[in-house]
Amino acid sequence: MRLPINPAEKIMFKIIDENLSMDDLLATASVEFQKPELGAVITGKVVTVTKNRLVVDLNGVAVGVVSGRETHDSAGTIKDLKEGDEVKTVIIEEENDDGMVVLSLKKASQVTTWERFDKAYKDGEIINISVAEANKGGLLIDVDGIKGFIPVSQLAPAHYPRVQDANSSQILTRLQKLIGIKLGVKIINLDASTGKVILSEKAALQSQAKASLGELNVGDRVKGRVSGVVKFGIFVTFNGLEGLVHISEIAWGHVSNPHQYAKVGEEIEVEIIGIEGEKLSLSMKRLIPDPWSVIEEKYPIGSKVKGTVGRFSPFGAFVQLEDDINGLIHLSEISDKKVDDPSDFLDIGQEVEAIVINIDRDEHRIGLSLKAANTKVGKKTEVVEEKPAETKQEEEKKVEEKEVEKTVEEKPKEEVSKDGGDEAEKEEVAEEKK
Repeated sequence: MRLPINPAEKIMFKIIDENLSMDDLLATASVEFQKPELGAVITGKVVTVTKNRLVVDLNGVAVGVVSGRETHDSAGTIKDLKEGDEVKTVIIEEENDDGMVVLSLKKASQVTTWERFDKAYKDGEIINISVAEANKGGLLIDVDGIKGFIPVSQLAPAHYPRVQDANSSQILTRLQKLIGIKLGVKIINLDASTGKVILSEKAALQSQAKASLGELNVGDRVKGRVSGVVKFGIFVTFNGLEGLVHISEIAWGHVSNPHQYAKVGEEIEVEIIGIEGEKLSLSMKRLIPDPWSVIEEKYPIGSKVKGTVGRFSPFGAFVQLEDDINGLIHLSEISDKKVDDPSDFLDIGQEVEAIVINIDRDEHRIGLSLKAANTKVGKKTEVVEEKPAETKQEEEKKVEEKEVEKTVEEKPKEEVSKDGGDEAEKEEVAEEKK
């Protein structure tokens, strides 16, 4: 089926005679005009242009047409074209049913893009690309049919998918959030024979990162963005660099879950506490006063304190006294009875009263005792009530009487008095005779 020809295109056909074939045209053309080959890049002048169709005059001896998806290139060339403009195209078919050379803007742009990539690779230039797709291994780009790949290992710290236990589905979810955004990258591998292009966002930031690193000092405070939260700490990026806030540097108190203190993408302030090559150690807790600096004044030895059982360990129970302060009740200080497992005597979340028995400010330790507080424990802490002396004596007497009765009941027959034993035997014999 032939496509309809608009008036402007008909005029062009009249100029070159629409009844002539391509070979006839070439035979009558100037000797300087060479028959174009498939895949050749050719420049012509725009005759007409619409949203999805472009007609091009090829040196006055032929007419070319670009239509459909071949009009769409990464640069959006067709949107800016107007009649009379010169345009570069690639021949993808020598002649269609209407006698027109079939051309492609997209493939012409692909040639230009490859030339640009080749120059950027040789010169080490940074180029900007848009992410087209994502898989578990990294990000994919597609520029006019040229496909490139950015491995996960080559992503900048801000985009590196740090997830718990390297969960592949979580990695993919993080990478998919980058689809459509523009990244500055360097080409680290280019193979024309295979069309293979490998890019690196990390390499593009190296020069900036080195410059930033040289300006940093231990003790500096910087603002950054959380790039990852894992079980051992929080990763923070700034100025092309990435550092780690270890779990021990998140807060002054015990931290069991870093996710409670930061979220990916959140902006936070940190202090630089260590620089080893490109490795940066950061701290969040050092931006706030150390509550342990006044611990001895706040919790003097011998004072009674109230707190909540927060967690157990093989050697005791930790009690939260305030947000960043925890004390330890050692197994030996929980009860007068032998304690092998603190959970046999206490519950998580249980409120207790204890006595401060020791403090180590440097090691951030407070020793507590339930025994010293005269506290009876057994899944629910109760204060032992002192009973009157008379009551105690009566209870002791009852205990002694019970012990005597128990002893008598448990004695074997041979230990019973001789007389009593003979009488009992006589009764048993008489009973048997009956």
